Amino acid sequence: MNENQSEMISLIKKLAPSQGYTQSILENITFMRVDQALESMQTLYEPSIVIVLQGEKHGYYLGEKYTYDAQNYLVVSVPLPFSVETIASSEQPLLGLILRIDPLILAELVVDLSDYSETLSGQSISALYASPMDICLENSVYRLIKALSEEREAKILAPSIYREILYRVLVNEQGQVLRSTLYQNNSFGKISKVLHYIHNQYQTKIDLDYLASQANLSIPSLHVHFKAVTSTSPIQYIKMIRLHKSRLMMIQENTTVEDAARRVGYESTSQFSREFKRLFGQSPMDEVKKMKSIFTLSPSS
Repeated sequence: MNENQSEMISLIKKLAPSQGYTQSILENITFMRVDQALESMQTLYEPSIVIVLQGEKHGYYLGEKYTYDAQNYLVVSVPLPFSVETIASSEQPLLGLILRIDPLILAELVVDLSDYSETLSGQSISALYASPMDICLENSVYRLIKALSEEREAKILAPSIYREILYRVLVNEQGQVLRSTLYQNNSFGKISKVLHYIHNQYQTKIDLDYLASQANLSIPSLHVHFKAVTSTSPIQYIKMIRLHKSRLMMIQENTTVEDAARRVGYESTSQFSREFKRLFGQSPMDEVKKMKSIFTLSPSS
């Protein structure tokens, strides 16, 4: 561990003093801390960059294992449910930060990087990937954490460093996958648009004909390309998003099971509970109790 890494861990411990998630002063950045090993559990990541400074996480998606730790960061290019396990302990807690990808800043950077926009033909595309942490990105993360440790610097300097980190990720050898989410002339970009729509409109009735028209695809083509990106059908993906969102409501807002079911579009609470248990392995009340004991969202200090 070099001097910068040691200082980042010390600062993160102060910025995230308790287990769970702690909101930073900057809206798009959240600190995370886990003080115990956690078995594989279902999670939902918005488009984000996950940087681990201490400890280790393993993500499982489409039969692949993605390790993100002090040497590798994770990029999730579209809203995606997948399984995650955590390696941590009270002596060596997992410490890190999640940078939610701002679509407007991403679009601005992609336009500025138009000269670097290679085609994706012949390349395999995954909705998430792990990449090695290089020295340039590590230095950017170091400066970001230092800026977020002081209120004035957090407000003035942190936004530009956040933008710099997005740039670093985009110019990485795998950054083309993230750039491709904005390209509407390839299937990955079309499905990305559909996923973002579902993520934002999950509480409403979502029509497959409308999704297909948004992607400029036939319904059969929508199913084929959708499954290639998400490993599931549009209907099953919508269901998973609604169940994940309901879990967040019950954890963060103390919403009742009945109200959470109604808010995400279920008319039958019993059907909601059955499908919830099928996805998470236990009843809504038991799952929420467990998650509250592990993950809380604390305000910025």
